[in-house]
Amino acid sequence: MMESVWITGMGLITSIGNDRETVTRNLLELRHGIENPPELQVESSPVKVAGTVKGFEVDSTDPEDWVYPEQYRVPRATLRSFSPHVLYAWCALSQAIEDAGLSQDDLHDPDAGLYTSSGGSMRSIHKHFEKMDQRGVMACNPLAIVASIAGTLTFNLVAALGIRGSSTGLVSACASSGHALGMALDEIRLGRQKRMLVVGAEDCNFESIVPFCGMRALSLEADPNHASRPFDLKRNGFVGTGGAVCLVLETESEARRRGSTPYARFSGWGQASDGHNVAISHPEGRGLRDSMNKALMDARAEASSIEYVNAHAPSTPIGDASEIKALKQVFPTPHGVAVSSTKALTGHGLSLSSIMEASFCCLALREGFIPGSANVSEPDPELEHLQLIRQTETRQVDRVLSNSSGFGGANVSLIFDRIAL
Repeated sequence: MMESVWITGMGLITSIGNDRETVTRNLLELRHGIENPPELQVESSPVKVAGTVKGFEVDSTDPEDWVYPEQYRVPRATLRSFSPHVLYAWCALSQAIEDAGLSQDDLHDPDAGLYTSSGGSMRSIHKHFEKMDQRGVMACNPLAIVASIAGTLTFNLVAALGIRGSSTGLVSACASSGHALGMALDEIRLGRQKRMLVVGAEDCNFESIVPFCGMRALSLEADPNHASRPFDLKRNGFVGTGGAVCLVLETESEARRRGSTPYARFSGWGQASDGHNVAISHPEGRGLRDSMNKALMDARAEASSIEYVNAHAPSTPIGDASEIKALKQVFPTPHGVAVSSTKALTGHGLSLSSIMEASFCCLALREGFIPGSANVSEPDPELEHLQLIRQTETRQVDRVLSNSSGFGGANVSLIFDRIAL
């Protein structure tokens, strides 16, 4: 029998807060982190809003000029190969390691690994090519590659932390960190590792957000209070965000040996593909339906045992509609499961989104609440079958499911259970 896996540490750098207490309070009070950043207030950009990361100044091309919270100290030599989202990840990891009570010996143990997910840094790539074009190829920073491509999180963090266990980076667009969590769970279940750190991170800047304009995927609403509105009939696109979240996964026996206080049990996961379109979700939610069913099977759980679903629901007309259809197939009992989308508060974190929302689920389980789906003034009529939570409810739930979907029809579903201590 496979050993139970617990979530024992958490670190958060998000648009709604850079620590557990602030994030929890903003989830409870439905306070969003969406603003009008100056770099988007230009004529060339029809998009004016983003879920900004506060407390950081990372616009300079020289990392040594960056400003970030003073409690996080990054060695100068280490910082040289960072892009903005790697700095966010460093800070989230630092929180999670302290939260879990991990020692340096714990991190250097060959049975401790690290999985990451990000889309790389479009800004870093752009700046490095710009410099090469202006000053020649040999003028390029020798660390430009490791600072910018999709594997930059893994390269930097494994080296900086002295990780000796398994490590890799997962890239499947907006399902990336869900895949990283699921595969980390499997790594522990198979007995290959006893502890895994999983981190998802994204830049939050012009280069990482505005390219989605060409897909007509972004909200053109300039008012931050109404731009991200999943499940609303007038939703018109997602709001981009960045930051980083880290979760620590451990075997139950290891967590108990160390005296850890867990957030939740990671009980199962599922993944499935739409096999439909490179960028658009299947109209009937086929892949997401299968992903949820596989997660239920993996967790040995009935659909009726799920009390809350944190929906992927990015606030796009097609994406939300597809997920609604998938949910109605998996949860056929009218009003039987509570559903909300926290992207109304944070924006859509792309590779970061799955682990960010998984962390919200873990907080909800431990603290006893269901986060509301903000900004829904006119609910999509197709939602009538489901129990849409529009205001945060203080309610103890025992089992939750979190969905994520990405380009190419990638779908991931994660199931977490409350641990009664």
